[in-house]
Amino acid sequence: MTQAPAKPHRVVIVGAGFGGLEAAFGLAGAPVEITLIDRRNHHLFQPLLYQVATASLATSEIAWPIRYLLRDRPEVTTLFANVCGVDAAAKQVQLDDGGSIPYDTLVLATGARHAYFGHDEWEPFAPGLKTLEDATTLRRRILVAFERAERETDPEARAALLTFVVVGAGPTGVEMAGTIADLAKDTLPRDFRHIDTRMARVVLIEAGPRVLAGFPDDLSAYAQRALESLGVQVVLGEPVTECTADGVVYGGKQLAARTIVWAAGVRASRAAEWLDAPADRAQRLQVEPDLTVPGHPEIFAVGDTVTIKDADGNPVPGIAPAAKQEGRYAAALIKARLKGETLPPFHYKHAGSLAQIGKRLAVIDFGKFKLRGALAWWIWGIAHIYFLIGLRNRLSVALSWLWVHARNQRAARLITQGSSKVAQ
Repeated sequence: MTQAPAKPHRVVIVGAGFGGLEAAFGLAGAPVEITLIDRRNHHLFQPLLYQVATASLATSEIAWPIRYLLRDRPEVTTLFANVCGVDAAAKQVQLDDGGSIPYDTLVLATGARHAYFGHDEWEPFAPGLKTLEDATTLRRRILVAFERAERETDPEARAALLTFVVVGAGPTGVEMAGTIADLAKDTLPRDFRHIDTRMARVVLIEAGPRVLAGFPDDLSAYAQRALESLGVQVVLGEPVTECTADGVVYGGKQLAARTIVWAAGVRASRAAEWLDAPADRAQRLQVEPDLTVPGHPEIFAVGDTVTIKDADGNPVPGIAPAAKQEGRYAAALIKARLKGETLPPFHYKHAGSLAQIGKRLAVIDFGKFKLRGALAWWIWGIAHIYFLIGLRNRLSVALSWLWVHARNQRAARLITQGSSKVAQ
């Protein structure tokens, strides 16, 4: 009697961000059957999302269809679906349409959203920046503010329209504030007749004592000086206590503003809740040294979904290179297990921290080597172009940046998602 061939090992990956996609790539050639599930049909290069929000890049330049990226991998099935839970006992991923997907090994790369520290009611007035939808919403709000200011005759109402508040001075907040200032002062002035866009006020509010808290003190101080030279008002040590349609309150002071950008914190997905697993205050899963969930060696968690410490006892940062390393390690360990082998614990290698300040300045921290200014901006740009997927996108982004750098023009200034009569 002929024995039936053994079924391939079933790997389910939830999330096609940096960590999930890297896990799928790392499993190439392994005797596995992969199901990749994401609630969106595209992989997003999040580090450049703020450039879509500020009209520097188009959405198609930083996002790619997942199916296209995996078109040459017949062992990979891509599902456009929303995961709502995990039945660890039955080894099934549950979908919100009532379906379920069985697994032998599960990789959770479900990412994170912005956190409002118990004030979720602020989100309609102060959207964050994690998805393409977030970016196009912010782009519309920023551009509509200038359009409405052009028609506004009341000085106070016009001033509120031309006031842009960014809450949180991490890399995203610094990059957003600097780029909005560039947009107002360099790109838009010749386009309007009744307002001087150079009079726009950009306010960056940080509850902590300095901007870019994850960078060394000298780079942080340089970044603040560079922002202020662009005209950004930097407010430190003043937490925002209220966000409304009319503006923000910080330090007991009311600031009238029609456009607020939230860059102050993140909250992980519900993965820890699905598994009843230990988590930190941001709901990030506390994983074992091999990136598995405590009590579930068959479940890996990577990227913004997790919290884990590096060799020095410091938390691994929630950045793209870390997620890619974690996804690569999970794939390598799965392949080793299928051979009856194992691997040493995950070891994070920090490749450096980078942040842009406006269109011509940046700061870079490579540990012993630090860089600031225009040269840092060029290195920042080259590094980001290198990690983009596909020659076409690399060339497109490079040309867009050169055009912005040389001509102060941003071609993606399109107002979508409604007409001029629709509320902001």
